[in-house]
Amino acid sequence: MVTGPRSGDELAAAVEATGLLAAPADGPLLLMCSAGRDSHTLLDIAVRLLGPDGLHVLHVDHGLREASTQDAAAIVARCEVLGVASSVRRAGARPEEGGNLHAWARGQRQRLASAEMDRLGARAVATAHTRTDLVETALGRLATQPGRRALLSMRAREGQLVRPLLGITREETAAYCRARGITWRDDPSNDDERYARARLRHGVVPVLRSLNPRAEDNVVRTLEELAEESEVLDALVDAELRPAGPGDDGPSITAVSLDNLPVPLARLVLRELCERTMGRPVPRAGSRLEEVLALSAPAGRAGLAAVDLGGGARIELRGGVYRCRRSEGQAAPSGGA
Repeated sequence: MVTGPRSGDELAAAVEATGLLAAPADGPLLLMCSAGRDSHTLLDIAVRLLGPDGLHVLHVDHGLREASTQDAAAIVARCEVLGVASSVRRAGARPEEGGNLHAWARGQRQRLASAEMDRLGARAVATAHTRTDLVETALGRLATQPGRRALLSMRAREGQLVRPLLGITREETAAYCRARGITWRDDPSNDDERYARARLRHGVVPVLRSLNPRAEDNVVRTLEELAEESEVLDALVDAELRPAGPGDDGPSITAVSLDNLPVPLARLVLRELCERTMGRPVPRAGSRLEEVLALSAPAGRAGLAAVDLGGGARIELRGGVYRCRRSEGQAAPSGGA
């Protein structure tokens, strides 16, 4: 929990303690940097901890405003001062009017970061998401996407992606930059209330702070507890599924086992059964539990019964065992031979 302003040395120590900015191994650490306060803080602390030779900065110019070239020039100039190698990449074609601009920009950053990692042989990529971003993202997901996984979408480590600043607030990165004489550039779109993130930042979060000055601390603590509890749930789900056998695309579970599980756990097991087979999220699978359980009639146990879940996934019950299958068409009739 953040209890008060921290010095630059304290912030650097907090970042070092995460272990996310470790010494490079086979390649440099790729830093995704805009020209904002958070990126400058990440860059400066990374240089302090790893030295300039262990880093490479990638700036993505989305081309969304005339000043974007000035943003690129600013971060490149800062890298030159610090002795850090950098590159600027231009995003691809913008989505047509009505498309999700933020989703497009995020996809472009991921695509370009992946290509740059391959080019450099980088071992990991770091972004400058802060604790403030974490809270805003969680609140936005809570309003738009049900389920615990949506709330846990921004983790400190996700594969090769690390977020070393998740314990630091945006106010702290601003104070860090001021104390070290670093000039940053603000993106005006962050204050444009046509976008949900800006409405959260300037509307919802201030209201929560007025209700309780520690509201953001409470959100973060809740997310931490939820992440720990999710590990327990994941272990329970894993224990119920039988590993895939020879010729199987994914795991299975007997009808007797699924039928006897508590409904909340059965929903999680059904979703995991589908996702391991499909190799991608099937978030609505759990909501079809009642239809799946209805398959376990005598006909289903003896022959084949199935229900199409949509998106190319369906559940089949054959010989008293549930499996997920890939399907482009409609499910076989329930109870069919």
